[in-house]
Amino acid sequence: MISYDVIIRPVITERSMAGAADKKYVFEVAPSAGKVEIRKAVEEVFGVKVAKVNTMIVPGKAKRVGAGRPGRTKEWKKAIVQLTEDSKTIELFEGMV
Repeated sequence: MISYDVIIRPVITERSMAGAADKKYVFEVAPSAGKVEIRKAVEEVFGVKVAKVNTMIVPGKAKRVGAGRPGRTKEWKKAIVQLTEDSKTIELFEGMV
């Protein structure tokens, strides 16, 4: 799997931006990606050292579609990546805080 296929997008929320101060970054990743693949992809794409990776499946929410018909949002996989103390930060998140 190519690194750019593993990392889909960064998750930009108030809570994820608070973690950026501690070098914790949140990404939406491919559902089939494992922790080792996510670690290698982040290190290759952003040029940083990863200390730890936590993953979780975010379940889809029930939503109304059209005239009250039930529907669901998609289920997706989230990865919280902790960088080492001596690693540089990810510039993508710098202007967001």
